[in-house]
Amino acid sequence: MDSTYLEVRIARKAAEALDIVTLELTSTSGEALPAFSAGSHIDVEIRPGLVRQYSLCNDPTEQHRYVIGVLRDPVSRGGSIAVHDELQEGQTIRISPPRNHFPLVQAKRYVLFAGGIGVTPILCMAERLASSGADFVMHYSSRSPERAAFVERIGNSAYSGKVHLHFDDGAAEQKLDLAAVLAAEPADSHLYVCGPGGYIDFVTNTARAQGWSDERVHFEYFAAKAVDTSEDQRFEVQVASSGKVYVIPADQSIVSVLEADGVEISVSCQQGICGACITRVLDGQPDHRDQVLTDKERDEENWFTPCCSRSQSPRLVLDI
Repeated sequence: MDSTYLEVRIARKAAEALDIVTLELTSTSGEALPAFSAGSHIDVEIRPGLVRQYSLCNDPTEQHRYVIGVLRDPVSRGGSIAVHDELQEGQTIRISPPRNHFPLVQAKRYVLFAGGIGVTPILCMAERLASSGADFVMHYSSRSPERAAFVERIGNSAYSGKVHLHFDDGAAEQKLDLAAVLAAEPADSHLYVCGPGGYIDFVTNTARAQGWSDERVHFEYFAAKAVDTSEDQRFEVQVASSGKVYVIPADQSIVSVLEADGVEISVSCQQGICGACITRVLDGQPDHRDQVLTDKERDEENWFTPCCSRSQSPRLVLDI
């Protein structure tokens, strides 16, 4: 985490649902926190050397606090378990300012899909859309009611009538009929989805099969997809500012090679899902492996994630 970090206090830690806790973070200085928009996330330094990204799920008009929800995931890389077991109410921790790679675009209507803990950014979007009077509907799927976070908050909200809850262990009539929901949407609706990778793929693939264009389908992954690295080859990276050329071995990342020589690139997730390391490519053909950049950002604006992506050409020239 770089020098732009913020010190915050865990003002409240609460059990939100089975295996889900919420943390309410407030400024240690008493000043307003940096403004954020629906879909934003922050980096959280759980302890030195352990940084994870979590979506903000409170109303984006609030500047006195940030709220995150964290699922205890026994097969994770350890961050979520540390949040549950180590972080305590009243403790001071460091976070990054909010970043948003999952923003709401201008649309006549929005259809929101949340799977499990993917409800966190989607809930923030619902708050924003409701406060602005936008036309939207939200579908929230969970394995069971006891595992569904924020159900009471949703039920008490002014927009509760726009939210449909779907439980895997519930009656057949309440389960999500995705094909029917999407087929009934107007041609100018925009779709937003967040959740486990399989859920996102199910929603986005169904939408595309029905003819939804990529411009109308927006998603955010919480974890990187598995990538076959068996055929990875070495390549070169040139740093434009110095002209120095580095060899990137098949089993090392660009970031790790440059960092070893003192060339620092801001990183966080190192999986291509948070956007902290985004760098512009000046020459060469990247092998994009991120899940945060749009096709336009990759192909027209030449952005690239050196934490996980590689090169299809012998050399990449990076704008650093």
